[in-house]
Amino acid sequence: MNKKRSNTLFIAEVAVFSALAFLLDFAAELLSLKIWPQGGSISIAMVPIFLMAYRWGIRGGLLTGFLLGLLQVVLGFGKIYFIVQGILDYFIAFTVVGLAGLVAGKIKKSYDEGNKGKWMTYVVIGAFVGSLLRYLCHVIAGAVFFGEYAPKGQPVMIYSLGYNGTYMLPSFVISAIIVILVIGAVPKRVILGKN
Repeated sequence: MNKKRSNTLFIAEVAVFSALAFLLDFAAELLSLKIWPQGGSISIAMVPIFLMAYRWGIRGGLLTGFLLGLLQVVLGFGKIYFIVQGILDYFIAFTVVGLAGLVAGKIKKSYDEGNKGKWMTYVVIGAFVGSLLRYLCHVIAGAVFFGEYAPKGQPVMIYSLGYNGTYMLPSFVISAIIVILVIGAVPKRVILGKN
């Protein structure tokens, strides 16, 4: 594939997967029944980011995550109370999910070797890294900007760790499972690229 066609394909896929991530997050927000009053929901919005990170590497993941955060803010679905909190909770938090792409080469190599257990392990590791980094962004934003909601006598950081963990842990587990199912079901050249 020539470079110009490859760049066009990359841009098109980033746009489509960012929009898909936004729609998945929007659906999760509607179904969350407002359990998390300061924001957050169990969502599979990270699935398209992980898929782009594993297909195109870090740049695909970072750009898709950044665009998801941008769409949430621009379309008015972001819960922004302070500028820095908005940047941390949306732009940085979703962008760093794309760092799951750090293991893209290992996933492709294991997949090529037919080592199912190994590529699945790398998928989970990448999803864990991206989810953990996003979680840490939300925890910091929660501790700094939403500490007033912590129950009296409870340390703010403990409150933020627990609050954000209630939706991030299930989101990580469900997203990792879906990504494994997608990669296992779709031909490698389609989902992981040719290299």
